[in-house]
Amino acid sequence: MKDGKPAYTYNFLGLSRYTITALQALPPGHATVVLDFVYDGGGMGKGGKATLSVNGKAVATGRVEKTQPNIFSADETADVGIDNQTPVAEGIGVGAETRFTGKISKVILEVR
Repeated sequence: MKDGKPAYTYNFLGLSRYTITALQALPPGHATVVLDFVYDGGGMGKGGKATLSVNGKAVATGRVEKTQPNIFSADETADVGIDNQTPVAEGIGVGAETRFTGKISKVILEVR
């Protein structure tokens, strides 16, 4: 979330970042935010199409040109609602500065 708008950033090893952001802020109340990533396939490290949806409606789409082809660093974390290690997105700060103050009911990760 950035300025009330859902956003997604893929950070490629700190060398490049791919960000998509909804044009509208979320209205108050419950919302289901989904990021769908469709991998191009054809080997490791390829890109894909990222689509951000709110309550079943696509609100942003963009390309991720390349993905990490191997394992991630063991000192990074899988944070939800705060970024405690290397910032994924630029301009949001580190640690407590990145804390999301809304309510996250659940996170579902589905690999197809």
